[in-house]
Amino acid sequence: MTPPPSLQELIDTVQQDSPSDDLLDLLVTASATVSQLEDTGDALLGHYVDRCRRAGRSWSEISNALGVSKQAVHKRFAGPIADRLISSTPAPTFERFTDRARAVLAAAQEAAREQHRDQVGSEHLLLGLYAATRGLAARALDAMHIGREQVMAALAAEGTAPGAGQQPGTPAGDPAPDGRLPFAPDAREALRHTLAEALQLGHNYIGTEHILLGLLHDPDQRAARILASLGATPEETRVRLTEMLRGFAPGRSPAP
Repeated sequence: MTPPPSLQELIDTVQQDSPSDDLLDLLVTASATVSQLEDTGDALLGHYVDRCRRAGRSWSEISNALGVSKQAVHKRFAGPIADRLISSTPAPTFERFTDRARAVLAAAQEAAREQHRDQVGSEHLLLGLYAATRGLAARALDAMHIGREQVMAALAAEGTAPGAGQQPGTPAGDPAPDGRLPFAPDAREALRHTLAEALQLGHNYIGTEHILLGLLHDPDQRAARILASLGATPEETRVRLTEMLRGFAPGRSPAP
């Protein structure tokens, strides 16, 4: 294996890059050099972790190869991988959505139409979660005593004028050829973050639980504000969902 830069080579680099021979300047330059090396090392590992995941290798296999726990691998690499995937995906895709998650999307469309909206907002995704009554998201919300009626009341208290929940100055967009309403920016962002949540949990599917966690990702989004006003915190929600997921096969959907 090609040896990494030696200590002497790094010292020479610091001395060349330092603005002066003052020891404090040398120390600051050395600190910047170490930081760059760490960033490069993380990027190198992340590159190959990403390639392993794309090739179908499991988080357990990756953690064994690196000699660390699966939790440590998730914490270090799942977020950056998801960030790269999110940044390269202009719109949410639904190939890995379970049947229940797809039912949530259909119910969100219906909720938006019932409220005479021209876009599906994050609040409609939240309402859609109640359509999958046996889904983990609906069960978690029920365990926190947050029913659909309470969500509707909280939405009404925030205001239900047409376009509520849309970002100012953002065009609504045209309906899809099949008549489906387009997703509002906050809903698109929440759906994209479902991918990050699934990756961090080591799942190869996207279920209702990931949608709920995606809705809580940004506290400024309307759905997250509603949930917070009703007492649902991201921390408690994650704990409840994690407890519900115990006992299912790793990475597998608990139900279609």
